[in-house]
Amino acid sequence: MKTVKVDGERLWASLMEMGRIGETPGGGCRRLALTDEDKAARDLFCRWARDAGCTITVDGIGNIFARRDGTDPDAAPVMIGSHLDTVPTGGKFDGVYGVLAGLEVVRRLNDLDIATSAPIEIVVWTNEEGARFSPMTLGSSVFTGDIALDFALSRTDPEGVTIAEALERIDYAGNEPIGGRPVGTYFEVHVEQGPLLKEGGERIGAVTGSFMARYFVATVTGEAAHVGPTLMEQRHDALVGAAALTLEIDRIGRSRGREGRSNAPHIELFPNVRGVIPSEVRLSCDLRNSDPAELAKMEQDLQAAIARIEGERGVSIALEPYFEFGPIRFDAAMSGLISETAREIGLSCRDILTVAGHDAVPMTTCCPTALFFIPSDTGISHNETEYSTPEQCVDGADVLLNAVLRIASVEVVPPSN
Repeated sequence: MKTVKVDGERLWASLMEMGRIGETPGGGCRRLALTDEDKAARDLFCRWARDAGCTITVDGIGNIFARRDGTDPDAAPVMIGSHLDTVPTGGKFDGVYGVLAGLEVVRRLNDLDIATSAPIEIVVWTNEEGARFSPMTLGSSVFTGDIALDFALSRTDPEGVTIAEALERIDYAGNEPIGGRPVGTYFEVHVEQGPLLKEGGERIGAVTGSFMARYFVATVTGEAAHVGPTLMEQRHDALVGAAALTLEIDRIGRSRGREGRSNAPHIELFPNVRGVIPSEVRLSCDLRNSDPAELAKMEQDLQAAIARIEGERGVSIALEPYFEFGPIRFDAAMSGLISETAREIGLSCRDILTVAGHDAVPMTTCCPTALFFIPSDTGISHNETEYSTPEQCVDGADVLLNAVLRIASVEVVPPSN
């Protein structure tokens, strides 16, 4: 079948217009899940999707489904999805690019009067980032049945607001039933959020699998005391113990080269007042590796470091598992389709693993799923400076459009001229 191209100028203009919602002084975006900014982004997407002829439904966790009908009423839809929420200091491409690339697919099919046998649905998943409500990939995980709806709706933000309350406030507590919705295939195109494609000069990365990740919460318990009169040798400073643990977490990841990742990205300090030696610190611990056996060794190293720090610092440390994902393998035929489509268009492509969690990860449990990347031109993400060029964004959308057409079965093909 003849390949078709997206309207790159329209795609870029949409990205930049969406990027003005929650725009930060540093040129990024702050659209935490289910805030006013997230609502504004959702509203804009829904308006654009309706203008493109889609019907909109919203389910009980706030996932948005924009459907372009196919000619076969019994065909399961080809689904394209990602997210519009960001981290507090996010960029303009993480998640939103995948949503708007999906919208551009529908717009371009309309331009060319192409009908498909299968319907096409663009999905905006709720709370992918997990920045306001934990855990991450919440909406997609509820959709696949990996997380119960009642549990998800009861999650709270730091102010004690539940997801159920936040959905009601922004008018995105939908009536569409959760789950039981047929899905033929799922596509997600995303910025890489790392440097590998840029370093290697490849224009597309077909994701074949994921790293495995484990998240823990470490509670470091010491003893509150006056910061002045208390002798140094008498102190049981929970923050000093947490600082030592943070350095050990960093060392564990660095010792595995490029296959290991580790971080302690979130911390809570008690009582967190001047004049009092901290009595308790809670910090998160994120361990990742491409090899599950190596990840298990990283966890063993963490346990050994905890025992050592307890003895050296006079504190106690409790480590509790919180969440994990992976390793998963993406459908080989779907990742192969991405590679083949990219090369037919004339784009270099390599196989790659995803280190980050994406909505495509839980979606592998319910249908054949393709996740693929375009380069992050700066090699950085979850940062206001994250950037992919207009050309890179067009590359990914072109691959998405042509791969979707193969799966959705074209009914009306535009003239060859």
